[in-house]
Amino acid sequence: MQNSIAAERRLAFRVVLAQATVTMLVAVGFLLQGWRSGFGVLSGGGAVTVGTAVLALRLFAAGPTGAGATLARLIAGNLLKWVIVGAGLYLALAKAGLPGLPVLAGVLVTTLIAPFAAAMKT
Repeated sequence: MQNSIAAERRLAFRVVLAQATVTMLVAVGFLLQGWRSGFGVLSGGGAVTVGTAVLALRLFAAGPTGAGATLARLIAGNLLKWVIVGAGLYLALAKAGLPGLPVLAGVLVTTLIAPFAAAMKT
């Protein structure tokens, strides 16, 4: 069975929303250690969330296309996502000097929630 493009767009929106939500929840927990830890989680999780949103926009911005073009958009979107995540990590750790554990916790939790959010039925 094939899914419509609209259903896949809704799925991508749910994944991005779940990533943003879990980032905020973990950031609130890390705020107990201080604002730098909370901001570290927000920056790490935010980088993954923005990367996922860019991937979804890249993949679903155009209308229906053939399999080859869709695969090319998927590969390009994934590369762009991980470039965004890498740049976000560089800015958070090297430039802003945020603590590493909260930043990586934000990245890890936000990345790991995506398959669960995609598997949830609405």
